[in-house]
Parts: sequence; C-alpha cells; structure tokens
Amino acid sequence: MKLKKKKQLKKRLKKVYKQSRPASYIKELTKYAQLFDDVPEIKFLINNVLESDRLIKNGLLPQQLPTLLLPDDIQYRIYQQLAKKYPAGDPVGDQRWDQYTAALPKVDKLLRSYRDYLEDTYGLWSYTNAPFIAALSDYLNNQPVLEIMAGNGYISRGLHQHNPHQQVITTDSKAWVAENETGKHPITTIEKLDALAAIKKYGNQVKYVIMSWSPDKVEIDWQVLQLIRQHYPQLHLLVIGEKNGATNSPRFWKEAQLSQDGLQTVNDHLQSFDLIDEQVFLAK
Repeated sequence: MKLKKKKQLKKRLKKVYKQSRPASYIKELTKYAQLFDDVPEIKFLINNVLESDRLIKNGLLPQQLPTLLLPDDIQYRIYQQLAKKYPAGDPVGDQRWDQYTAALPKVDKLLRSYRDYLEDTYGLWSYTNAPFIAALSDYLNNQPVLEIMAGNGYISRGLHQHNPHQQVITTDSKAWVAENETGKHPITTIEKLDALAAIKKYGNQVKYVIMSWSPDKVEIDWQVLQLIRQHYPQLHLLVIGEKNGATNSPRFWKEAQLSQDGLQTVNDHLQSFDLIDEQVFLAK
C-alpha cells in the first residue's frame, strides 16, 4: 500500500471511530463474540481484543495481538460453514446468514478501531505488550533509563516490573492532559518535566533515553536529538514510532541517523496489529 493512501485510510478510520465510538465499545465486541461463536476466525480476533483490554484494565501488560483484520474471504467461509449445517432454503440458516452479513461491517470497524479505543480510554499509544517489554528489558541489559514524553508510563512501569533492579526514570510534561487521556491515568510515578528539561536533569545519570510516539506536528523530537548530539553524545536514544507515518516530525525522520542493530528481537514483538507499523530505532 502506498504511503499516501495508507495515511488517508488511517485518517478515515480514525474519523469514523471518533464520530461513532461508543462508550460501550467492549460491550459491543462481547455481543459480537456471542453472535459469531461458531465462526472461529472472527471469535479468535474478538477474544484477543477482549483479553487485551481485560489485562490493561487490571493494570497488567497485554499479550501480542494478531492482525485485527477480517479475512478477505470471510463471507465465503461463513457461507460454507452454514451450508454444511443447514440445508438449502432452511429459514434458520437464512436468518443466520442475514445476521452475520449485517454484522460483519460493524465487527470490521470495531476491530480496526482498537488502537483508537486504547488511546481514548487509557492514553495508551504505543502498544506496550508483555513480550515486547521483556525483549526491550533484555536489550537494555540493566542499564539506567530515562523515558521522556512517557504519557501514563506504560513502558517505564513494564520495564520496572520485568526488572525491579533497573533504574527507570519516568518523565512527561503532562501538557496533553486537557486534550485527551494522555497523563490522566498514570500507572507509575511520573515526574513533571518536558523532554528537554528531563534530559538536562538526568542526561549524565542514564545510558538510554526512550522517546515513544512523539507527535508528528511538532519538532520536539528533533530538538531532543540536537540536544543529545551537542551535549550528551554518550546517550543512546531509542525511538518508538512509525517512520514517516503516524509519529514524529518529518524533519526528525529526514535528519536522524537511524539503525536497528541488535533490535530485531525487540521489533519482532512489536509487530503491528493494524495499519500502524511502529518499530524501535536507535537514533543518532
């Protein structure tokens, strides 16, 4: 899919979600899990979302997710399943077919909107799952870490839970609290510092700086990189985001020297479940 078309599709899906997102998102999915109880391809996807939400709601890191897209031939698969169960012309089978086909677009929209639900409900932008955190923790090798623009602190908390002996400093300006759920539901102690102030305060005390999902409309990421280059060259800046996509400024992606050396296992556990292809980069 071409980059421009991909961005347009993501914006359109997000707009649809914002216009129609129900407070009953999970309730709706639960209803469709029951409706599609005999359709394993659909129930599998819905159950993954429901379990992910349950874990996050209980303060736990979720599992990795499969790609939350219905198979292209799902209607044919359903037809074949119904044909085996009901003879042609059976009113029960026909009614079931009508229920399924009417519900499919709604299920598809809900599955595609899960990241928006996470952002809107928990202020969770990067999909911080347990295997990813375990791999990231191994990569960091117990070295002290500063997380900037940490939002509600999912990455920091995950790292600390995985390795309680690692020093993890968590900071955020909390400037977005009035705009969305970011910062409204912190799950760990977060020091109120903007990204530049945090690096100036802790830059000589840590080895790694983690910057996750920096906004794409401002160049704070570029300012962070410039500060590290000029005054803290010993720091390793780990960037989590979608290159030339949903996160970070165009200038950052153009000017940063990026590598993924040693990050293969980490990125294997950050595989996308939707149109967002977030990855971890080492930026210099």
